[in-house]
Amino acid sequence: MGIFYILQSDKTGRYYVGCTRNLVQRLFDHNQGKTKSLLGHIPLKVVFFKKFGTFIEARRMELKIKSFKSRKIIENIIRDQEIKMGR
Repeated sequence: MGIFYILQSDKTGRYYVGCTRNLVQRLFDHNQGKTKSLLGHIPLKVVFFKKFGTFIEARRMELKIKSFKSRKIIENIIRDQEIKMGR
């Protein structure tokens, strides 16, 4: 199983997109400062997640969403609480 997730910084409002096998542990690690690029953005909270059958599927979704480089798409996913790719 894999989990695609979107985190948001309480401090800056910035979004962070990723995937993991254990969302609770990953969020804990991020908030403990184990991801250097996010040090200035902690604390982080989960604003969206979706489970996939495999980690590879979750990773593909992460790369697809990141390729759009669009805050609006991320905000639409959060607002709708689903990923709509057909629009």
